[in-house]
Amino acid sequence: MRRCLLLAIAVLLALPASAGERTWVPIEKRLSAEQLRATGLDSLSAEQLALLNTLLREDRAADLRAADVQRTQDEAGMRPKRTPAQTVVAVVPGSSRAWTQGQTLLLDNGQRWRVVDSGVNFPRPITDAKVTIAPGMLGAWYLRMDDGTPPIKVQRVD
Repeated sequence: MRRCLLLAIAVLLALPASAGERTWVPIEKRLSAEQLRATGLDSLSAEQLALLNTLLREDRAADLRAADVQRTQDEAGMRPKRTPAQTVVAVVPGSSRAWTQGQTLLLDNGQRWRVVDSGVNFPRPITDAKVTIAPGMLGAWYLRMDDGTPPIKVQRVD
């Protein structure tokens, strides 16, 4: 009887949990009635079953903590992984006939971007221009408008 119980525990501890699965499922919900009977777990009292679940849960938590520590140690000294740059969609409030090199544009979201290349002249004044600022090649960022104006190279100021 004890051997069956220890065997069941060993098998359950050896089962790989899916990555990111950190929720605990009690042992009586993991096994079928036939498996509970075959391992002798169906003969445990409620207190014994609760203690077994507590021990398994604590063991699983210790394994997860050890895996987190190992992962952290494995990544020690390495450059942090880059996340993909996020596109900025905003409005440049106000009216303008041109954006010139060196000019700082204040967006409605509070970001400030400086025009890096020669800028652009508009055929007629633009008001509250809707812009999209997206990453380009080699770390460059480009401001685009929906009206077909060529992209303008910009740089984040703050």
